[in-house]
Amino acid sequence: MSTRARKSGGGGIVGAVKVDLERLHGAWMEIVFPRQRGRGHSVMGKWEPETPLQSIAFRVWSALGALGLVVLYPLTVLGFATRYYAKKLDSTATRLGIVGVTGTAVVVWGGLTVLARIQLPFDAFLAVAAASVAGVLAAALAAGFSKAGGRGLSVTLAYPFAMTAIFLPPVVAALVTPSLEAYVLDPSYDLAVWVLDNVLFIGGVNEFLRTNYELEGVAYAGMWLGFSFPLGWFLGFIIALANLVRPSE
Repeated sequence: MSTRARKSGGGGIVGAVKVDLERLHGAWMEIVFPRQRGRGHSVMGKWEPETPLQSIAFRVWSALGALGLVVLYPLTVLGFATRYYAKKLDSTATRLGIVGVTGTAVVVWGGLTVLARIQLPFDAFLAVAAASVAGVLAAALAAGFSKAGGRGLSVTLAYPFAMTAIFLPPVVAALVTPSLEAYVLDPSYDLAVWVLDNVLFIGGVNEFLRTNYELEGVAYAGMWLGFSFPLGWFLGFIIALANLVRPSE
């Protein structure tokens, strides 16, 4: 990495950024044109357009890629940091194994369920118990899909189920512990209002949700369950970008 940065005409952060941008842009160019990424020392060399029409297409596609880097590179930098913490979680899950991860989830969720049985009405207890089952299954599935390997499987399933296993426990804990409401449920309500006003306003989705649903009780758990999958896919995408630019050792 550092050697390539020096050869590209600059060391340190500036050189690293330059190499990252070259790799991302080369990957973009290879979607349409052959032999673009990392061909500097290849025997065949980098493919060049041979006709005026190819030159125009090449330059237009290159310009689109340059514009896309304005959005993609900040996401890539975020992916570097996310990948670091994801590795920490993955190494912990690897040491525990699927049985260990599932057992830990059973202990955590079992304790919350017992608290719910003591402190909440029976109907609310049943809802918390259902959330507990979902949390345990999510933890087991995240560990299983992660162990199965494969970037596509990790992005599609492992990360979303891991987000579910992370998000649900504090929400359920806040439902059974009133002192936690201000730290978990109130910010969740503010987030829900922001999403309705700024993301789900298209097509009147926000009005439909406000008319037909109330955000109270176990609905908070449902909200975070709904957030888990798109957030998991987003984190998986930016980690995949980070791996594309700087493959993990």
